[in-house]
Amino acid sequence: MTQASFPKLLSSQIAFDIARSILDGFDRHYSLFRQASQAARTHFENADWAAAQRAARERIDFYDRRVQECVHSLEEQYASADLNDATWRETKLHYIGLLTDHKRPELAESFFNSVSCHILHRSYYRNEFIFVRPAVSTEYIETDEPQPTYRVYYPAADGLRFALRRIVTNFQLARPFADLDRDVALVERRMVEKFDLDRAEPNQQLHVLSSLFFRNKGAYLVGRVINGAREYPFVVPVLHDREGRLTLDTVLTEPEQVLILFSFTRAYFMVDMEVPSAYVQFLRSLMPKKPRSELYTVLGLQKQGKTLFYRDFLQHLKHSSDAFRIAPGIPGLVMLVFELPSFPYVFKVIKDFYPPPKETTRAQIKQKYLLVKHHDRVGRMADTLEYSDVAFPLARFPDALLEQLRRDAPSLVDVEGDRVVIQHVYIERRMVPLNLWLGDAERADDGALLAHGVREYGNAIRDLVAANIFPGDMLYKNFGVTRHGRVVFYDYDEIEYLTDCVFRDIPQARNEEDEMAAEPWYPVGRHDVFPEQFERFLLGNPKIRAIFMQHHAELLTRAWWQSHKERIQANVVEDVFPYPQQIRFHPPLETLQ
Repeated sequence: MTQASFPKLLSSQIAFDIARSILDGFDRHYSLFRQASQAARTHFENADWAAAQRAARERIDFYDRRVQECVHSLEEQYASADLNDATWRETKLHYIGLLTDHKRPELAESFFNSVSCHILHRSYYRNEFIFVRPAVSTEYIETDEPQPTYRVYYPAADGLRFALRRIVTNFQLARPFADLDRDVALVERRMVEKFDLDRAEPNQQLHVLSSLFFRNKGAYLVGRVINGAREYPFVVPVLHDREGRLTLDTVLTEPEQVLILFSFTRAYFMVDMEVPSAYVQFLRSLMPKKPRSELYTVLGLQKQGKTLFYRDFLQHLKHSSDAFRIAPGIPGLVMLVFELPSFPYVFKVIKDFYPPPKETTRAQIKQKYLLVKHHDRVGRMADTLEYSDVAFPLARFPDALLEQLRRDAPSLVDVEGDRVVIQHVYIERRMVPLNLWLGDAERADDGALLAHGVREYGNAIRDLVAANIFPGDMLYKNFGVTRHGRVVFYDYDEIEYLTDCVFRDIPQARNEEDEMAAEPWYPVGRHDVFPEQFERFLLGNPKIRAIFMQHHAELLTRAWWQSHKERIQANVVEDVFPYPQQIRFHPPLETLQ
């Protein structure tokens, strides 16, 4: 946009009032967002896991509600003639002025974009009306609150153990520790071993974020060690023991462990942040290869994550030349999935038609994806970014792919000039389909890799069950393998709550005709599940069957599934740890199977 296109004088009172209303709407949103995040501490201290889960689900919808409130308010206050091009350009400039000294300008800009796109509809593509690039820098923004973004501790003064104890006690959690001195000593020992901290450099420091990170049944203390020119991440989970006292469960010191904790396959953290960009900057120092979009998302600021992701995608398109293609794997009956080979994500479009035996609708499929968005994903379900009216460069679409899109999803695909516009699309981190991964392991005669895949598949099902999720379609093609070797479920059109399922044994055949019948001779309800049938369509490969039966044979029994259903119905919230059991300081005598 040229300088001549800006108004020479910002004179419109309407434009200023609109800008002020939008910023007030955003400030209201973030105030409620912080209140929910602050309440997470109380839920943790009271061990009120049901309230914590409910608050986490409800917070996800805050943003869209505040956007709708703001849009309705503006549409009621102003006639459509008032919201013309000139007014909206000036509104944006007034808005930039209002963001001076704002603590969250990047979030406020995204909120402005959301309101603008609702009001201007397809004018979304007129970039002078929205923030295509950030207009206000977030560099060096710091909180005005008494607590800085992070605190600094100096082990050289009084010793590492004393510094670690101060770190924990400074959070002033309203619940006693079982044995804090014991736990701090265990943290110290592991950190010294891992980081060579007994060889202290002159500027040895511990930096710790001032707010705890709450998720599920845990609180996480997030920090970094500075020792000379070296810098290391560390995270200390704080849990309740069986007597309700607090314990330091372990310390995560491996970068991969920290990455998995902040994975796209987990629920969003509840963190009280006055300056989110400062938290993201700190986390980036721990995980420099993790995109900022994913960090904003895992902090519960998923709209900002979407904004940054789309900017990254547009930037990638400018600097790449490869063509889109159908993603590898067995084509789905419900979704058409395509990818850009140079970009580590896939694009999923709901088809218009579903052949038998699928019995579903687009609305039902969207509801399933929304269920996953609101649910605890326990590290076993991929988060998705949902977009409307996404414009792709037509030149990057081969004729065959464009024809398949038009054939499978004609109601969602339009060609406008040099763009392919898809009205609704899910974007998801690319993974290797498990069926392909297992096939490659078998062809390479790699027994260890094959065993890992099968064990991880069973572990993924166990974790999903602990979170009250029944995958529905448990075929290997509906699971993927991440770059960390974890198996993750990603096909949600048949997903159900475990507590909605009826687990049954196959009745005893009455006669030989029953045994030979092609169809079940007994009545089958819509929610009936027969676990003993899993063997027939999952374990045809003898090698896979042997590994599965060694580690997960109980998954083929009704009793196993029913027992977990009954625990959930009894309001038992299971422990699902985002780190290996073997690194815990105080593992239980028996673990859930």
